[in-house]
Amino acid sequence: MSFLPYGYHVRANDVRLHLLRYGGRGPRLMLLPGITSPAITWGFVAERLARHFDVHVLDFRGRGLSSSESGLDASLDAMASDVLEIMSVMEWSAVTLLGHSMGARVTIRAAVRDPRRIAKLLLVDPPVSGPGRRPYPTPLSWYIDSIRMALRGTSADKIRSFAPSWTEEQLRLRAEWLHTCNEDAVIQAYRGFHEDDIHADLAKLRTPGLLMTAGRGGVILPEDLTEIRMLAPYLLQCTATNAGHMIPWDDEQDFYRLLGENMKVDLLD
Repeated sequence: MSFLPYGYHVRANDVRLHLLRYGGRGPRLMLLPGITSPAITWGFVAERLARHFDVHVLDFRGRGLSSSESGLDASLDAMASDVLEIMSVMEWSAVTLLGHSMGARVTIRAAVRDPRRIAKLLLVDPPVSGPGRRPYPTPLSWYIDSIRMALRGTSADKIRSFAPSWTEEQLRLRAEWLHTCNEDAVIQAYRGFHEDDIHADLAKLRTPGLLMTAGRGGVILPEDLTEIRMLAPYLLQCTATNAGHMIPWDDEQDFYRLLGENMKVDLLD
């Protein structure tokens, strides 16, 4: 069965925010991508999830087809406010939030600020850098250099050096859409990886959920998992052993297996 997406815009938190809906059936799920991942690049995951959920994928401000004007506040707090305001404007309740990397940090901040509309958290390899902690392992230049390449016009072949394990289709999408990632918004988010104290948020979490980490990502280490287990006992933990940080790109089947086991659905069917 095919679940063709359609896009729509919401005016929320004083900006225009674009989402892709993969018209599936079942409970509502909002997917929050990472720092340079426009919504469309998560389409292959959204299509699979739409077999069991009503999936809405967000273009964060400064990315994709959402507002991206100069001077835009693209901080963690601003993005968390966007998510909460979308749910309010759309009158959504009992939403499952699935966030990857930056999107997972936004999910955590949103759930702490207002958990009333959120049923469950699915956190995929969130950066655990922050004040007084080790830096995020990927340098800012990796993102900025690839964005500037895309702004000049690039191809899947040229993007491949940044993501050698990706499929041709995934590389083509990234080459097509990466130019929509506003450089200043990305810099703000990256700075937030090191300035925002996500561990303080984790200690306040009361919404149940899952923390999925990448076995080869280097973002979350075993000692981090021990600390998070103490801070956030409501989060179950699992590891995609053979995947890097971009888990569904590196090991798509294990991603679905682990996610499906937690959500009590067969995402491998």
